Amino acid sequence: MNQKNIISKLTLEEKIAMIHAAGLFRSGAVKRLNIPSLVMSDGPSGVRQEFENDSWTPIDDTTDFVSWLPSNTCLCTTWNPNLARKFGEVLGDEARGRGKDVILAPGINIKRTPLCGRNFEYMSEDPHLIGRMAAPLVQGIQSQDVAACVKHFALNNQECDRLSVDTKVDDKTLFELYLPAFYDALMEGGSYSVMGAYNKYDGEFCCENATLLKKILRDLWHYDGVTISDWGGVHNTEKTALNGVDMEMSVTPDFDDYKLANPLLEKVKSRKIDESVIDERIERILTMMERIKLGDKTRNKGCTNTKDHQQTIQQIAEEGIVLLKNDTAHLPLSKETKKILVLGDNAKRTHAAGGGSAEIKALYDISPLLGMRMVLGGDAQIDWLPGYYVDNEKHVTGEVDWQAESLDVDYTTDRGKEQFDKEIRPIREKYLKEALDACPSYDEVIFIGGLNHAYDVEGFDRPDMTLPYGQNEVIEALTEKCKNLTVVLINGGPVEMPWINKANSLIQTSYCGMHGGLALARVLFGEVNPSGHLAETYPVHLCDTPTEKFKSYPGTVDNSGQRHVEYTEKLMVGYRYYETEEIPVLFPFGYGLSYTTFDLHDFSVEKNDDETVCCRCQITNTGNRAGAQTIQLYVGIPEEGQPKKQLRSFKKVALAPQETKHVSLCLSKKDFATYNCKNQTFAINEGTYSLWIGTSVKDIFFQSEVTLSQSGIVK
Repeated sequence: MNQKNIISKLTLEEKIAMIHAAGLFRSGAVKRLNIPSLVMSDGPSGVRQEFENDSWTPIDDTTDFVSWLPSNTCLCTTWNPNLARKFGEVLGDEARGRGKDVILAPGINIKRTPLCGRNFEYMSEDPHLIGRMAAPLVQGIQSQDVAACVKHFALNNQECDRLSVDTKVDDKTLFELYLPAFYDALMEGGSYSVMGAYNKYDGEFCCENATLLKKILRDLWHYDGVTISDWGGVHNTEKTALNGVDMEMSVTPDFDDYKLANPLLEKVKSRKIDESVIDERIERILTMMERIKLGDKTRNKGCTNTKDHQQTIQQIAEEGIVLLKNDTAHLPLSKETKKILVLGDNAKRTHAAGGGSAEIKALYDISPLLGMRMVLGGDAQIDWLPGYYVDNEKHVTGEVDWQAESLDVDYTTDRGKEQFDKEIRPIREKYLKEALDACPSYDEVIFIGGLNHAYDVEGFDRPDMTLPYGQNEVIEALTEKCKNLTVVLINGGPVEMPWINKANSLIQTSYCGMHGGLALARVLFGEVNPSGHLAETYPVHLCDTPTEKFKSYPGTVDNSGQRHVEYTEKLMVGYRYYETEEIPVLFPFGYGLSYTTFDLHDFSVEKNDDETVCCRCQITNTGNRAGAQTIQLYVGIPEEGQPKKQLRSFKKVALAPQETKHVSLCLSKKDFATYNCKNQTFAINEGTYSLWIGTSVKDIFFQSEVTLSQSGIVK
């Protein structure tokens, strides 16, 4: 494709049409030159249902049922980049099967606070782990001839006032913590597009921010892909045309009135903006069309809901389940168990059709209760009781078209207040009594609770880390009554667990996709050995978190109503803070148990002449079950203000019983580098660096040091 030749044939009006929406998920086409629209879709866990072109009314269709993939949180707890690639292949293939050109995924923002309502869509609190998972995911998507759109660039770390919050962060923190995963996804993964965020950075909206989109993305990184606004993220025609995104999308049907539509046309005609800024955008858009083979007969046609897709989704769900506690080796449960009592709303609830733009019209969705019945068949009596009462009333104003209203919606929620009024309290007491009375009659009791998409949801943050619906009271009572209790939590992020010392066994899952219930059942009853590891820290209390300590969330509101958030915790996010300040946590970053045991031994560290370092060890499965363990390498950088430990490499290793494997974890110069604000570049300094190898940031098997004798800039 000769892009410049095509551009020369386009009229100004045709160029303008190509850089703004002509539908809620479609860009403008130029029929005269056979240039089609770019058809887009949410989302991170599957292709979203079809809507009318100019409204948020779903099309009543049976052809848009798709596979529901696990959440990015679940994917990341697998610690398996190969599965991330397969995840991307499934998502890309299903996007093509639904006729999409751009899939708005993955979401890779840092989990700065556990309260962010959208954390379930994101991966981790650690940029290295995110980057290692996001790059192959992007490559998997794009292997199917559809563009990934990495989001949300950048600093989109809270939903509270997400449309306008002004974020302030120092350059060192920006480049070392909040940008590396984007670099990996865009430059290593090669994402064809990236989505600008809603929020402001340093006083300017991200979708029209010269520092983010020109200085960093184009000039420093030399990114040549397409930048797309979040839906409604453009506010100023001139700023966006000169500094901002290539393409404007929004949530309202007045497409010709978008900032990059008629208002831009008028400014170009009046020579306030040069036409060349549009030509640059058109060239990038045409290049992306060529990359995804738009109009090419050899382009992948895609398909949905295949057996291969389902098998991949099953594997991701199984590897993403995290065993957090198994004190008396109560798990796995025997498949010979005759009577099982299952408690909790999440045992029967399915989660595909919720969470905001991540909602999916799933072909099917296996609940945990159904999954157990699939695994055990008719050989066991499996009964269910609610255990706790769930208020299913809507928590936001608006109906089907919530997204169209989301730019000025008033959120009316009482989710932070437990509604112990005269109507609800008796119901909760009744449910708890029923559960406690029933427990002694059963061989096993499984409580399945946690959050749901009234809490893990786009648009607003959680009010606290408390389990809703009075679940803590229920679990506390069950631990006193039932010695055969297993607790399962389904969450998009950490919750407080005041009962944790009384619970013998605990499993943590996120929203694990359409096979999540079956995957959980297979783990519970020993068909699958759990191998997931946490991708974020579980603090003991909300008050222990760095954003609470530094009082840097949710920010302050000035007299004009503008919310400001300053990241005063700097690099001390997640485990970086807890390790440096020696704050006790509930479960550390990288933590996860298995039904077997492992030993790491025979460690060695070798520094090469070019200052690269290779750490080696052996790992042995010392148990009698096949299993997988994730070996993690952390680096301590001898520079003031740096965290004690930072993840720099990891490898997931599968082993048969008594099998031993050799593992190498190698570090490049970049892994020892920090951002030099004066020179505006990454550099390494000579000095002694600490090394830790373990199975979590806390569970360390080996510690060493390496001395680097050369300083200099790292490209």
